[in-house]
Amino acid sequence: MTQPPIPAFNLTRQFAETLQTEVTAAVSEVLASGGYIGGPAVTSFEADFAKYHGTAHALGCNSGTDALYLAFRALEIGPGDEVITTPFSFIATAETIVAAGATPVFVDIDPATFNFDLDQVAAAISPRTKGIVPVHLFGQPVDMTRLMTIAEAGSKDIGQKIWVIEDCAQATGAQWNGRKVGSWGAIGCFSFYPTKNLGGCGDGGAMTFNAAEWVPELKMFREHGMRRRYYHDEIGLNSRLDAIQATVLKIKLRYLDQWNQARTAIANRYQTLLGDTDGIQLPQATPGSTPVWNQYSIRVGEGRSPELRDKLRSALQEDGIGTGLYYPLPLHLQPVFSNLGYQPGSLPQVEQVSSQVMALPMFPELEAAEQERIAERLKHHWAAFAVPQLQLT
Repeated sequence: MTQPPIPAFNLTRQFAETLQTEVTAAVSEVLASGGYIGGPAVTSFEADFAKYHGTAHALGCNSGTDALYLAFRALEIGPGDEVITTPFSFIATAETIVAAGATPVFVDIDPATFNFDLDQVAAAISPRTKGIVPVHLFGQPVDMTRLMTIAEAGSKDIGQKIWVIEDCAQATGAQWNGRKVGSWGAIGCFSFYPTKNLGGCGDGGAMTFNAAEWVPELKMFREHGMRRRYYHDEIGLNSRLDAIQATVLKIKLRYLDQWNQARTAIANRYQTLLGDTDGIQLPQATPGSTPVWNQYSIRVGEGRSPELRDKLRSALQEDGIGTGLYYPLPLHLQPVFSNLGYQPGSLPQVEQVSSQVMALPMFPELEAAEQERIAERLKHHWAAFAVPQLQLT
């Protein structure tokens, strides 16, 4: 008998099992009110989001991409400035640096955490450095204690403030040393794309911060550069979080810790099911961190043909098991950044990891029996693909 498919990600279970009644009623109230842009639904969610992160302020916007861009604008990061970041991320991390007029500087990653190598971050600071963007990739926090020390020391060395802008798009609820990501740097930038740990029913984003003086600046930039209606001081964006998304997010925020705990249990179960599989490297939680496992990404085929990863994904797909690929080509080798002068081999760790990484199904409602099936089929195919190759070498 054909077994039901297991998608890489599933939103329908969460809605049907937990949210349908509450969300439907709340959204209906918003629709009946006629207040769809701004208003109390948005400000109420912003207050809850700031409280959750332990910051003085949170402001919603249209997307995680806009959150990053707005942060750069508010911090006056622009032409002539450099911003150090990772090449192992979604393009929004770097394209917003360019959109603000600055230049991204990519450093290699730590292959154990997939986050950027802090030694290389420190070495990359130059007199033009104005910002550092850590990406808490796949929900695994960067060592923010050390990074903030690096940024502070670098600021003193070059005589210019180096801002830390956290890309928390995949890490809502994650913690470093008991403190939530998004509360360490100058501004934390979040995405509410539906597949995130806290996802809306469409696009959305937010910024968390403590400096009161940035509230009017960020509001101005997110609303067409207006400080008062129809008077425009700057070129801004139309980047507002709408009332329906804010209403959904306010409800879902109450469940976030519960869902993140479920993700952790799923990650732990994968560790048990796959821990003895030779040639497959599993992700590990860094000491001091509380990851939230937006993705559970394994590495396959260390020291073997890079084609094995793609063969394994195809075989699992034929079994009805979905997987993800984050990210097949690191940012420093993307055609859009060719003008920066990076060449194949310039950042070897991320180039190797990107040819090996594969994300297994991960969502809070994933069942133990489904994980057992995923592990069984993965190990079955891996043995068929990898063992013959070992025998030939």
